[in-house]
Amino acid sequence: MSDDLMTIREMCDAFDVTPRTLRFYEAKELLFPKREGQRRWFTRSDRARLKLVLRGKRFGFSLEEIRQLLDLYDLGDNQYTQLARSYEIGQERLASMNAQRAELDGAIAELEEQLSWGAKMMNQMQARKAG
Repeated sequence: MSDDLMTIREMCDAFDVTPRTLRFYEAKELLFPKREGQRRWFTRSDRARLKLVLRGKRFGFSLEEIRQLLDLYDLGDNQYTQLARSYEIGQERLASMNAQRAELDGAIAELEEQLSWGAKMMNQMQARKAG
């Protein structure tokens, strides 16, 4: 086989994923390894697609969104449509992540306030008990 091809084990090692993950992505039509009997051979294209899948997942994109974006690659417009749609979904995801962060910041501040109140109350109780 060519140096451009990788086995499932090599892919797992290179991308820190499990064979089950690779088979799952293949079943979801995100990867299209070449088959030779029971063996799978992953091409450069598969590696590039896997990088994008993993990045998309890290950003919170659904697998269906990722699949649709990957399908836009071969439209013949130098990937403009793919880039434009990726940008649009990325902006939506960033807005959602910023909203989640704001909610989390609020919850953290409220918990810190409650813990501070609890510490103050315990100190007062200890002082009454001791005095």
